[in-house]
Amino acid sequence: MITREITKELLQVASEYPIVTIIGPRQSGKTTLAKMAFPNYAYCSLDDPDIREFALEDPRGFLRKYQKKTIFDEIQRAPKLLSYLQIMVDEDVAKGRFILTSSHQLELKEEISQSLAGRTALLTLLPFSIAEASKFSKDKSRDELLYKGLFPRVYNDNLNPTKAYANYYSTYIERDIRQLINLKNISVFEKFLKLLAGRVGQIINLNSLSNDVGVTAVTLREWLSVLEASFIIFKLEPYFENFGKRAIKSPKIYFNDTGLLAYLLDIDSERIISRDPLIGNIFENLIILEAMKARLNKGLNPNIYFFRDSNGLEVDILYKQGSQLIPIEIKSSATFNKIFTKSIHKFHKLTPNTKKGYIIYSGEFTVETETYQVVNYLQTQSLFIINTS
Repeated sequence: MITREITKELLQVASEYPIVTIIGPRQSGKTTLAKMAFPNYAYCSLDDPDIREFALEDPRGFLRKYQKKTIFDEIQRAPKLLSYLQIMVDEDVAKGRFILTSSHQLELKEEISQSLAGRTALLTLLPFSIAEASKFSKDKSRDELLYKGLFPRVYNDNLNPTKAYANYYSTYIERDIRQLINLKNISVFEKFLKLLAGRVGQIINLNSLSNDVGVTAVTLREWLSVLEASFIIFKLEPYFENFGKRAIKSPKIYFNDTGLLAYLLDIDSERIISRDPLIGNIFENLIILEAMKARLNKGLNPNIYFFRDSNGLEVDILYKQGSQLIPIEIKSSATFNKIFTKSIHKFHKLTPNTKKGYIIYSGEFTVETETYQVVNYLQTQSLFIINTS
């Protein structure tokens, strides 16, 4: 087991708040993180049906067993406990009293806003960063990272990625989705998810998807919300402040792990991923995740967007730093080409609130000018860590 990058932030907020809530995808390492950071805490998993039934039927009696410091795993399975935890921490303001984890954010965030506002710190734990995965083996190629993904179990147990994500899909995604929405035909949902994977990094047209899947756009919107709440996908929002009507205002869709994305795209070997027509989109997904992890692991909002306007100008990432914007282009190529800088130059002309941009790509050549810097993708996280200071 490795020490996760978010551990320092977790220990810090536990010294400041009576409750810390860790949210993130199933199997991203939330339970392991909590147990490693707080080895002397009692542990209670609400995934256990007997424990959950007790908690739901007699919450006061249930919590009498957990008066001391406790980790409550998958708290979204018994969200009504939050109101009782509120009473307990109001009576005893000791810091770091309870650590909560959850793999579903929609209902939990609503309950937190009602019951635990001001009483809990909220952290998001995504799967490994590239740096964390590199602790298992330093010489990981780009294609291995894209195919293998970054879920901890794949590395801890040296699992075959295709089989691991097939099991993840059937064990967690199908089960959780069935609990959240009334699916009459799981194969239709699976078709939707695979079509969504085929549109990764694109602005989603629900009407077009509706025709392809055979269900209404209203239903697809509901399914997207559930996928996002369950940490299967995330939306990268467009930046349109001060750009008026010329800026596109619809989000792009990405997946919270490229290994799961590769599985949904039927990529069953790292040898073929570089030949996939979506290699650029998959690589872009990896880099955007690295940027998010760099920020989230420090307890910060990602502050990343994309930009596209009606004239066809597009920037893969806009990182907002105060009032300044940092344009970032992502290229899967291992060979640098000056054409990669075109969008950055154009964006500099569009607004004066622009700092030096970056080109993140697969090659080793690096160069820095007054308007841009070229970096290898393995430097992505350190780039954003520097920018958080």
